[in-house]
Amino acid sequence: MTSRRPNLPRTKPENDRSAPRLEMKPPGAASGHVDGGWWPRSNDPAVEFPALLAALDAWVGPTSRVSYRLGTWSGIGRKVTIGGRAVRFEGFHSMDHDTVVVIGADSRRVNLLVVPWDTPGGKARAVLRSTAARDSTASVADILASNGSRTAASAEG
Repeated sequence: MTSRRPNLPRTKPENDRSAPRLEMKPPGAASGHVDGGWWPRSNDPAVEFPALLAALDAWVGPTSRVSYRLGTWSGIGRKVTIGGRAVRFEGFHSMDHDTVVVIGADSRRVNLLVVPWDTPGGKARAVLRSTAARDSTASVADILASNGSRTAASAEG
């Protein structure tokens, strides 16, 4: 979890389709499994990651790496130019299906719960609120289950 959180708005307006649906824990929040939640609009990394990484600049600075669960995102190159800089994408079988870790050039990092893109709106918004709750220390699986949302792993099979 990141140790420095800027005092920034926690969400972007939902009617702004270019802004990622992202909700972060407020400054001074309890440490837990995740720093916030992200609800992508599709499962296309070329469409989804540029806006997410731009939105996270305030938390991690320029992004150097993104880690994700292998098989969750298809079509990601190992090194992609986003916003004029090279970002390394690293897939691991050991990562949770429903998370991404974004790491800045100075090693600041955020752990995000990823709400499956096709989750109905009410459930997805409830997951985002739970993820960003000041006192939340729940695991990714517990946050998803307590809000009635399926996991990416359950969608696979």
